[in-house]
Amino acid sequence: MKILVTGGAGFVGFHLVDRLIGEGQRVVVIDNLSTGKKENLNPRSKFYKLDIRDPKISKVFQTEKPEIVFHFAAHIEARKSVENPISDADINILGSLNILENCRKYGVKKIIFASSGGEIYGNAKKIPTSEAYHPCPISPYGVGKLAVEKYLDAYSRLFKIPYVALRYGNIYGPRQNPYGEAGVVAIFTDKMLKNKQPLIHGSGKQTKDYVFVKDAIDAAILSFKKDFRGILNVGTGKETSVLKIFYLIKKLTNSNVKEKHILLPICSFKRGCLSISKAKKELNWKPKYDLYRGLEKTIDWFRVR
Repeated sequence: MKILVTGGAGFVGFHLVDRLIGEGQRVVVIDNLSTGKKENLNPRSKFYKLDIRDPKISKVFQTEKPEIVFHFAAHIEARKSVENPISDADINILGSLNILENCRKYGVKKIIFASSGGEIYGNAKKIPTSEAYHPCPISPYGVGKLAVEKYLDAYSRLFKIPYVALRYGNIYGPRQNPYGEAGVVAIFTDKMLKNKQPLIHGSGKQTKDYVFVKDAIDAAILSFKKDFRGILNVGTGKETSVLKIFYLIKKLTNSNVKEKHILLPICSFKRGCLSISKAKKELNWKPKYDLYRGLEKTIDWFRVR
């Protein structure tokens, strides 16, 4: 099949592109390289350096005629979305609408969207949190993800375009960028291997659901192969504190760093953990990597990169 991946040079995107090509699919990538790297791209993919807001994207759809679209491009830093919500909405909402309009115009058969279970539910009172829980995002980033889900549902009803919105937990793994604000596993690993001081936001007792990148990609692949339409959580069903991540990585890297705490960002929440029973039922998917094994794989990559 001809498949278009937006954000295909980014951390999750290039893992997805590699997997799709490995399965014999023809893959087209759109990425503006603001955070992605061209050297990450599989040489067997066809690459267009474009922002998802660019009107020239219409030419890509017209020329390539993709059957399936994985929309994974986004501005991903929740804290920066608080600092500049207009920019975040411009990229994540209006950019997504540009993609959706072209999907409608050129007859795309299905859209798979990388949403955020880590941000959409906010301070959920029910842990693990299911897809049925009323979403209440705190950050503009989370609001944007929820808005795009609503647009996907509207386009599905109005124009009969099937979609799957994958509400991912905190994805980590090899080749993640350790220099941004997102991705505590990559940041801590890079710092500890270099004997530099990582910073823990707040008490470090706040929890999230950390899912290994290969498991995240498995769910994405199944989403386009199965007939399911709608919203699915993709995580582990287990909550892990930032302090636990800190001490596991400290142990695995043989680091001597001590805890150092800084203020918790205003868009943070105390607990995060996703119910994955629906994904198990609808996709026959479940995570293959526990946290310890995933961290080992990640740290091994960071050692030799």
